[in-house]
Amino acid sequence: MWKNSELRITTLIENMPDDEGKLLAEHGLSLHIEFDGKRILFDTGQTGDFVKNAEVLGIDLKALDDIIISHGHYDHSGGVMTLLSEIEKPLPFYVGEGFFAPKYKHLSDGTYRYNGNPFTRQELSAEKVDLCMVTEDVTMLSKKILLFRNFPAVSGFERKNEKFVLADGDAYMVDAFKEEIALGLRTSKGLVLIVGCSHVGICNILQAVTARVDEPIYAVLGGTHLMEADEERLEKTMEIFRKFGVQCVAVSHCTGEQGIALAKETFGEQFVLNNTGNRFVI
Repeated sequence: MWKNSELRITTLIENMPDDEGKLLAEHGLSLHIEFDGKRILFDTGQTGDFVKNAEVLGIDLKALDDIIISHGHYDHSGGVMTLLSEIEKPLPFYVGEGFFAPKYKHLSDGTYRYNGNPFTRQELSAEKVDLCMVTEDVTMLSKKILLFRNFPAVSGFERKNEKFVLADGDAYMVDAFKEEIALGLRTSKGLVLIVGCSHVGICNILQAVTARVDEPIYAVLGGTHLMEADEERLEKTMEIFRKFGVQCVAVSHCTGEQGIALAKETFGEQFVLNNTGNRFVI
């Protein structure tokens, strides 16, 4: 089944440990995707430990075709430099416009902690990557592989988290995460939508994607940033999932315990706990 599958997604690292206790886990996300003749890495976790997990899982990172980083937070881009020390050929490196903006988190004591990428654009350019800045609402890597950006706030109940800010000189402004990108894979069962954190709102993402591609969303996989959502938002999110015909939900990372529990209750056997080491196969 694994050998002859159409799509294979391996979670190289995530907040939750693997079922057998053989892999490293951390607050972050990294996915290895095999689809349409390509091997894609989606996010790199926080520290680079995903590289060690890939070796244990028998995944050759030197064989990658593309690198995609969902947004400019350290827990998704922190392993980039470790990855680049492993690969041997220049690779396309996809990020959204605004990826290198200085990002901070406003802490409860009133101070600001840097929360962005642990490397500059100049440092990245010095490495063997082909930096591809995603500026269009839909970018096609192939007929079956699409990148989405620009997710208008239309849901009405997904509000910006004011703790996440951008530095502007000595001032700070709430981060709108304009650089956030999502990955869509056109499978025989429908679109598989992969998200890193969904800071812009997972429902806003779903509504933007469905407005741009005329095909059903079969599955949503990744981080949905529902960890601080109240009961009303959680319930409305599940309603939106059902409204757009989502059949399978494989959530993880920043979804939170309540969000995971409600997704499991809502989708039953079509719910997947996407912990470290999980393999999602079509």
